[in-house]
Amino acid sequence: MSFLSTGVKTAINELSSQLDSPFFVYDLDTLNSHLAQLVAQTEVKLWYAVKANPLSKIIQCLDNAGFNFDVASKGELEQVLAQGVSSDRVLNTGPAKSPKQIKHFIERGVRTFVAESINQVRWLNEQAKLQNCQLQVLLRVQLRWPEGEKNPLGGDSLTPFGLGCTEWQALNITDYDALSFDGLHIFQWGNMLSTQKLSELWSQMIAPLSQLARDLNINLKILDLGGGLGIPYTQNDITLNWDDLITALAKIKKQAGVEELWMELGRYAVGECGHYAAPVVERKQNYGQQQVILSGGINHLLRPAVTSQDFPAALLRDSHTPTQAMSLYGPLCTALDSLGEHALPSDLNEHDWLVFSQCGAYGFSESMPYFLCHELAGEYVLEQNKLSCLRAAEDASYYLR
Repeated sequence: MSFLSTGVKTAINELSSQLDSPFFVYDLDTLNSHLAQLVAQTEVKLWYAVKANPLSKIIQCLDNAGFNFDVASKGELEQVLAQGVSSDRVLNTGPAKSPKQIKHFIERGVRTFVAESINQVRWLNEQAKLQNCQLQVLLRVQLRWPEGEKNPLGGDSLTPFGLGCTEWQALNITDYDALSFDGLHIFQWGNMLSTQKLSELWSQMIAPLSQLARDLNINLKILDLGGGLGIPYTQNDITLNWDDLITALAKIKKQAGVEELWMELGRYAVGECGHYAAPVVERKQNYGQQQVILSGGINHLLRPAVTSQDFPAALLRDSHTPTQAMSLYGPLCTALDSLGEHALPSDLNEHDWLVFSQCGAYGFSESMPYFLCHELAGEYVLEQNKLSCLRAAEDASYYLR
């Protein structure tokens, strides 16, 4: 399995001959083909988790494919609406929904919300009454796993996402007449690559969630499973099969007895369409380690420092020399700026470019671009073999005041 197609490699070669700073390229043809497969089913209502990549062209592709949109901030909402998406296709998630934010979302036409606390339920009801409207609400539930079983999203510690079943018991839904409590939301894992493990997790959730719905006198019409579907970051990683996932989800939907099953896809929807290219500044040997210093690092790709999982890297030019282990570092004055150890051709030198793939999700918008005042990475799209610049690289003067 190659992460870099001929068309993308040609496009990056073209840009690297013109530019001297890092950039992203998003392959929209690959993205559109992938999205067409995802929507060719009727079991699951699909939402795009905008946090994965809020780029305008990415949102437009998801919109054209028929996805709805999961947004968690005012900025994400405005970016989605700016692409012509109707507010009735927006779901507001996120742990920090203040009364002010809720008011703004309602004013902008959003009517579907995930409540993460009893406070949020109260604020949603108050704002809905002030604006004379009815809201659809799902309660987010955080389950504890058996002792010794690691929560794949939050590790072994609690997270601020939602409430436990015991905490939700204090909610009396009859106190909130401006809200329609139509379902529950549960999402506690990330980048899962096993359909069997996902099925086991989903199956374990049905009993406690169904019981909670009965306890709260909620007619459980909707079950929102969030996201968590993974993509491969190494050549040896398993690749999820969408048809197998849909079969598993159909069983979950039947077991739960719900009218609608929702999923909020981010990484799985867009992750494989993105690539990041950075020029090599220097190669040196240090205490026996081959070190490669790049002009871009976690200021553009933070994920390796956060998850200890690297984006796959390749030399842009062709080389037939044997590979050797090289440790890649960015330009920041911190040991955190590491992009991992990779097997790269032994003739790599300071005139080369490296390309990181699987960067369509949690790439630039998750990064820390302002630290040390390096350039912002440019962003380009490849569509029908034509390159377009959405934002050229910007010097620090673009944002420094």
